[in-house]
Amino acid sequence: MWQKITQLFKIPDLRNRIIFVLVVFGIFRLMASIPISGINAQNLESFFNRFKMLGFLSVLTGGALSQLSIIMLGLGPYITAVIILQLLTMIFPVLEKIYKEEGEAGRRKFNQWGRILTIPLAALQAFAMLGWFQRGSDPVIYPALTILQTVSAIAVITAGTVFLMWLGELVSEKGIGNGVSLLIFAGIVAGLPMNIFQAWQEISVDPSKLMGYGIFFAISLVIITAVVLITEGRRNIPISYAKRVRGNKMYGGVSTYLPMNINPAGVIPIIFAMSILVFPEMIANFIGLSGGWAGSAARTAANFLADPWIRGILYFALVVIFTYFYTAVTFDPKSISGNLQKMGGFVPGIRPGESTARFISFILNRVLLIGAVFLGLIAVMPSIVAGATGVQNNFQFLVGGTSLLIVVSVVLETMKQINSQLQMRDYDTF
Repeated sequence: MWQKITQLFKIPDLRNRIIFVLVVFGIFRLMASIPISGINAQNLESFFNRFKMLGFLSVLTGGALSQLSIIMLGLGPYITAVIILQLLTMIFPVLEKIYKEEGEAGRRKFNQWGRILTIPLAALQAFAMLGWFQRGSDPVIYPALTILQTVSAIAVITAGTVFLMWLGELVSEKGIGNGVSLLIFAGIVAGLPMNIFQAWQEISVDPSKLMGYGIFFAISLVIITAVVLITEGRRNIPISYAKRVRGNKMYGGVSTYLPMNINPAGVIPIIFAMSILVFPEMIANFIGLSGGWAGSAARTAANFLADPWIRGILYFALVVIFTYFYTAVTFDPKSISGNLQKMGGFVPGIRPGESTARFISFILNRVLLIGAVFLGLIAVMPSIVAGATGVQNNFQFLVGGTSLLIVVSVVLETMKQINSQLQMRDYDTF
């Protein structure tokens, strides 16, 4: 391990790439510390204490949302735009043809459309959140912004999101790994040094908390190990290719396998489920500020959704449902079966065509059950472990949720990228 790190910094090209990524991280953290104008810090803290789900979303932006910085939306609008375009491929066959059949050129078109769609989504989300932060008896933004100030704030927040998107693409081009994923990773782990310092202060004041932190980190190691195993876990379906004679040469006759991930949907189901849970809570609290029967019903609904058991059960169920839904959108057994048949491939013992599609679908549903239940448990794990150990801070990303899956996925992918770069340099020396 240390030998690879030493070798990494000895190669000028790789060293420059890593330095570039670190510089971008520094710019990202600097922007996360610049707040928009007119914020009441005391009301801001109480606001995020009321809406715990927004606190989880804030972790993904490196705390930029909880500080109402100029990049408070992070890369959320860009990710939403990409997901919307992927879902639209199910509705419009033209989009599906562009995305799947035009290869690299089609993906470039999709990326460009995603960038364009990010701008109106970011502006709309900024307008909604600014309006929300100015309502209530203890508004976060006080005094209320004028029309000109609101337009200016929306422009600044939208520009911050677009700038982050540009930085992510620069990292993908000139750094190592996927830039968007690395920026989200940087936002998640940015508060780790401060969390360690706060934990040390708590233990110094109350040594009895040492046992709780010890249990917490022991549980986190077990959960991280399980996440790595599930993330890397695959069910391999054997594939054989028929022999074909062309001219004087024979092709095919080889055997390989079709890898099927246990968790093919990644973190998308958790993001979907979190958004679904946050939206009704926001609407209920928004309407609850008014009087009458509508306000009373909204307050009752908000109190119902605020119950930890209700929220946990709904969160788990939505994650499982969206895991199946998103996999159905992105993984088509009929298309895979058709491609195998065109290339002369078949599953041993299964007839090509419709029978192969049913077999792949059968295996997928069995494997996906494990992945869906695992994702659901990971989603609610922070609340369970926090209640058992009493650790109530951002260390919770070590035991579950979107944050842990993103951190593990990005670390594994970056390690693969670094290893491939080092191996490529080793081949050059032969």
